[in-house]
Amino acid sequence: MSHDHSGSVSPDAPPPAPGTGESDTTLGGYFRVHERPPAFEGADGQPYSVSVEVEKVASLTAPWHSFLVFPRWAESGVGIVGHVETPTLATGVDAVAAREVLEALTLVEVKALLDHAIARRDAEAPDAS
Repeated sequence: MSHDHSGSVSPDAPPPAPGTGESDTTLGGYFRVHERPPAFEGADGQPYSVSVEVEKVASLTAPWHSFLVFPRWAESGVGIVGHVETPTLATGVDAVAAREVLEALTLVEVKALLDHAIARRDAEAPDAS
């Protein structure tokens, strides 16, 4: 996935959310505009939300790794009944740098990562037949 960090705005980019000056089409923008995580229907038909996770690892050059966790909600919405996650998607010299890469993902990219994580989980699951 490549991202343009030049600050230029695409002519077909949606306008900023009212009163915020920021678009909610990226993961970070959505969090800031709506003050909650976006929700998705996964490829398995189940409801998911998303969180950005950052953890420190034993690496001198890139000690911070970030990945996405997708909590799966009960269909009633009452509680979390499972989750899927991505492998490490970004690294950085500090937690902020590792987080910013994931916050720049578009919601379309996040949805594709969710569906890939579901497919990986299903492929790794023991065969029930």
